[in-house]
Amino acid sequence: MDLRDTAEQAEFRHEARRWIAANLPPGLRGMYPRIEQLDLARAWSRALSAAGYAGLTWPREYGGAGASFSVEAIWLEELARAEAPQHLGVIGLGMAGPTIMAHGTEAQRQRHLSRILDASEIWCQGFSEPGAGSDLASLRTRAEVGPDSFLVNGQKVWSSYAHIADWCILLTRTDPDAPSHRGLTFLLVDMHAKGVEVRPIRQLTGDSDFNEIFFTDVVVPRANLVGEVGLGWQVAMTTLLHERATLGFALTGTLDTTVRKLVELAGERAGEDPRLQDLVAREWIVTRALQLTAQRSLGQHARTGIPGPEGSIVKLTFSETNQRVAKLAREILDQDGLVDDGGWLYQQLRSRGNTIEAGTSEILRNIVAERVLGLPRSR
Repeated sequence: MDLRDTAEQAEFRHEARRWIAANLPPGLRGMYPRIEQLDLARAWSRALSAAGYAGLTWPREYGGAGASFSVEAIWLEELARAEAPQHLGVIGLGMAGPTIMAHGTEAQRQRHLSRILDASEIWCQGFSEPGAGSDLASLRTRAEVGPDSFLVNGQKVWSSYAHIADWCILLTRTDPDAPSHRGLTFLLVDMHAKGVEVRPIRQLTGDSDFNEIFFTDVVVPRANLVGEVGLGWQVAMTTLLHERATLGFALTGTLDTTVRKLVELAGERAGEDPRLQDLVAREWIVTRALQLTAQRSLGQHARTGIPGPEGSIVKLTFSETNQRVAKLAREILDQDGLVDDGGWLYQQLRSRGNTIEAGTSEILRNIVAERVLGLPRSR
């Protein structure tokens, strides 16, 4: 595989880099906008949409650019290089939108897609539950089927952006007697509806990126059903496939930027300590290997239209490498007893969530064992 940009890709990369440099607001840097930056992050997202950088791979008929996943990969790399946040509606762009395009009604497409692009609607994901995170098919949030609506009761957890979301893609159980992967139904839920309660989960950083959502007798119109009653598992698999499509490039781009900072820090602070030099070199090598793995995943996606298991390898390795890098940076800084650490302490605390969000490390190891190494299923 030739990993160099084509002439068209190089031109896109150059223009993307120029645009980000010219338009990124001062002070809005980092992967996770803070709560006090939400208005700024929403304005940034509207600017991305207006410039054509939101929904790059969406079909033109739905307001996207109709670009290849390789173009979106370049865009994600350039955002990470500039330490610029992604579109605030990342769940809408990467998960809700593609699912609505694939399985939704025309009315749902007309109602939601343009609002996802310009960030006038923010989405969250209602999949994981306290007893059904890693084993999604065992979820218990109930949706009773009526003639014109569904009555939803239950709880979801680890829902990113739920505290600011307007809509939720919600997987529910409509037939408690059906086998676990059947009897599930996929709904679009208005987060402002009566009976929806969001409780932010305070993290080590003091932020609340994750949330619990409680549904108490929430009425969801039948018009918000995606796919068919009882066939929600198939719809949910579309959602999760799109989540994995270019996630690797967002993660490897972020890790590459972080490791470059680590190398710079080590050059300034680690001196001639061979142990620290070896540890820094290890993380640099892992990052290079991870970038090649993400490229392999992109090639698989281009050939088949389906992301391969490499995406799970990238997510797993990123999560644990990012934790090691932040810890190593703190170790280097602690030698001098520095209090102002340039954000490394925040990064170390925030990285603890990496091994939980978007698939726990334990589940990702199972996926790699079964689908890459061919080992027997764990159950």
